[in-house]
Amino acid sequence: MTESTDIAERALDTDNEDLTEFAEQIADQVQSFLISVRDIAAQPDEDGVDEGLASLPYLLLEVSQLLLAGGRLGAFEDFVPAERFESDAGPDPDLDAMRDRLAVLFEGLDEYAEVFDPYAAPPEITVNRLSDDLTAIATDLVHGLAHYQSGRIIEALWWWQFSYVSTWGAAASAVLRAIQSLIAHDRLEPAHDPETEASDRELVEVAEEVVQRR
Repeated sequence: MTESTDIAERALDTDNEDLTEFAEQIADQVQSFLISVRDIAAQPDEDGVDEGLASLPYLLLEVSQLLLAGGRLGAFEDFVPAERFESDAGPDPDLDAMRDRLAVLFEGLDEYAEVFDPYAAPPEITVNRLSDDLTAIATDLVHGLAHYQSGRIIEALWWWQFSYVSTWGAAASAVLRAIQSLIAHDRLEPAHDPETEASDRELVEVAEEVVQRR
């Protein structure tokens, strides 16, 4: 065992004898994220209620917690399955209906700009969708969860770790930045108030009249 592995395991407060408990903690966070995203997508339409905007604080919390789990996976020494080839986890669930519902829920907020690779020269700006990214993250997570629920703990950890580094970690980080930006705009920018705007227009007209008299 290398010194860097020792440091990582001390930081994670775990070692090889505690992998079952470690996997259980990751699985709990994965399930929490999946339940939350599905619940948000299943919200009924209500007149006058912006469900997409209202769901952002919950998503902020769940994505942040998921990235904490991903950070723990990324800091750990690479997991290596016992078998050379991945075991059949069964068919992945069809999440297209959830994707479509999220797209409706986040209408007007769904698309956002993201730097694909901050180390590329020059950096490439891409246009992403919250609905696509959340669904892609869920697809990666549920695949690993199938291994975990079948008792293949090391294989579940391997898949979650590999897919965190290769796909869902970057997607979740981008989603988190987008959500943070939406919440900042919502809370920091002044709300639209017709009465205030009318009052401001009156002040401008009065000021113009004063200037004209001079």
